[in-house]
Amino acid sequence: MTLVKYIASFVRASLLMFMLSPLLAFAAQPLDINTATADQIAAVMSGVGAKKAQAIVAYRAENGPFKSVDQLSEVKGLGDALVERNRDLVQAGMPQMLDGQEATQ
Repeated sequence: MTLVKYIASFVRASLLMFMLSPLLAFAAQPLDINTATADQIAAVMSGVGAKKAQAIVAYRAENGPFKSVDQLSEVKGLGDALVERNRDLVQAGMPQMLDGQEATQ
């Protein structure tokens, strides 16, 4: 490989990494199951389609925010194995505080 081709290849690879770096940083952040939409949940969680994602959102609306990721196993259609498979992809963020009180959903 000539020096010019090597440099051109290096520059292309560097530019690609530079352009993708914001996406990689976003992907490293776990999805907050207390604020995510059903579409976001289905897109991120392995083994969770639209129907299960909607069940997660419905459970959250009925029971309030999730206190932990483990609580996902209480949602109909989600078992311990599915929760374990997705543990690194999601988090149960703390609800926003309003005037010193927990926000209700």
